[in-house]
Amino acid sequence: MKQYHTHTVPGDVGKYVLLPGDPGRVPLIAAHLEDAKHIATNREYVTYTGWLDGEKVSVTSTGIGCPSSAIAVEELYRCGADTFIRVGTSGSLQPGTKSNDLAIVTGAIRHEGTSSHYMPIEFPAVCDLEVVTAMRTAVNRLGVRYQVGISHSKDSFYGEVEPERSAISEELKDLWRAWQIGGAICSEMEISTICVVSSILRARAGGIMAMHGEGEFGPLDGLIVAAVESVKELIKIDKERGR
Repeated sequence: MKQYHTHTVPGDVGKYVLLPGDPGRVPLIAAHLEDAKHIATNREYVTYTGWLDGEKVSVTSTGIGCPSSAIAVEELYRCGADTFIRVGTSGSLQPGTKSNDLAIVTGAIRHEGTSSHYMPIEFPAVCDLEVVTAMRTAVNRLGVRYQVGISHSKDSFYGEVEPERSAISEELKDLWRAWQIGGAICSEMEISTICVVSSILRARAGGIMAMHGEGEFGPLDGLIVAAVESVKELIKIDKERGR
């Protein structure tokens, strides 16, 4: 059955799916796969599928935010995916972060509404340990700058970048300081729900993001290579343990 939003069907996607937000980034990521082909386009959802080291791998855009990301995970899971890796951009939270430094996410602050429709807020949004391990191995091999830690997932982009315009500006600023004090490394708009939905589905989730920090934000080539290499490393791990 064709899925209502992604327009994918069982067999269209691989077990491993990379999830950028921007539809325009899908073909850029898919160019690093072998024999990648366009599968479907509908609304914010663009899907390509190719191969890495003998395994079928897909790339699907989620659009911006948790509601559309939850739909992507739900529908791709129904079509055969069981490992979801968010690939995108984020704002840095910690001082000294350089633009285009990578964030390997271990979990997320659920400062958004979608995941509460799946689980009570006390339930943590946690990335899969094997996915995190594969990312660290791949990024260390590439020799690029990165941090490992917690992301902040939110519903309002401008609530972060222009909090003074909000009627609750002081609350937003206080929360931002709290996330920093707690050691969160970045802020974005998708990974918390991807983790929670994946947990319910007994699927794996992870996130690797380029952070906007000090200096100009450059091309995302390094992020894309790191994400693809992370999937290769995860495929290797899975094959060794017979998954």
